Amino acid sequence: MKENTHPEYKKTTIKCVCGNEIETGSVEENITVEICNACHPFYTGNQKILDSEGRVERFKKRYEAKK
Repeated sequence: MKENTHPEYKKTTIKCVCGNEIETGSVEENITVEICNACHPFYTGNQKILDSEGRVERFKKRYEAKK
């Protein structure tokens, strides 16, 4: 391998706005993210369906009729 072509790989901390910190390795230092596995709705089970036009209900009605 050529020397001085690859960035330095080091230990760093990923910080989420919810307060969760994850230790990992990266070429960047002190990474900040807006959402992580501790606060993501899919992993926490607190999903909300934002449906202002009633599309979900119309789909459910249509699907129920075909059964």
